[in-house]
Amino acid sequence: MSDDEIMRRLKSFKGISQKILLIILLILPLAGLSGCKPVFTFNGSILNYDIYKTIYVADFPIRAALVYPPLQQTFENEILNYVTRQTKLQVQDTPNADINLSGEITGYSLSPQAVGTDAYATETRLTITVRVKYVDNKNSANNLDQTFSAYRQFSSSLMLTDVQDELCQQISEELATLIFNATLGNW
Repeated sequence: MSDDEIMRRLKSFKGISQKILLIILLILPLAGLSGCKPVFTFNGSILNYDIYKTIYVADFPIRAALVYPPLQQTFENEILNYVTRQTKLQVQDTPNADINLSGEITGYSLSPQAVGTDAYATETRLTITVRVKYVDNKNSANNLDQTFSAYRQFSSSLMLTDVQDELCQQISEELATLIFNATLGNW
C-alpha cells in the first residue's frame, strides 16, 4: 500500500485521529509477523519443549511365566523409536531426565480362540502385557502406573516359532502407540 493511498484512506475517516489510525495501519501487518503461530501435531503430543527436554527409557525386563528372550529387545527398541520419531526429546542414559519411562513385560501368553469341528483350536492368540511406570519429574500430576495389553491371532496350523518374531514386532508397535498416547500424547 503506497503512502498516498494510506493518506487518502485516512482522510476518509472523520472523528478518528489520523495519527492513531496511521499507527494502527502500520502495526497491524507487523503483528502478523510477530512469531505467534499455532502448533499442530498429528500424534496428539503437545510437549512444551521449553520445559521438557530429556527422557530416560529404562530396560523392560521380562517377568512373565512364559519367556521369549528376543521380545525384550524388540519392545525396548520400538518404544525408543516411537519416542524419537514423535517428539524432540533427547534420550538420556540416566534416570535424572525430565521424564522417566520404566516397567516390565508381565505377560506373554497363548490361548486358543476358535474351535473347529474336530474340537481342536483353529486360531491361537498371542497376548503381550506390559506394566509401565511413567514419571514426570516436572509435574507429578502427570505420573502414571498402568498395564497395557495387545494381541495378535494366528492360525493354529502354523508353528509359533514360524510367526513369533513378526507377531512380537506387530504387538510391540501397538503397545508403543498405546503407551505413548497414555503418557506423552496425553497432554
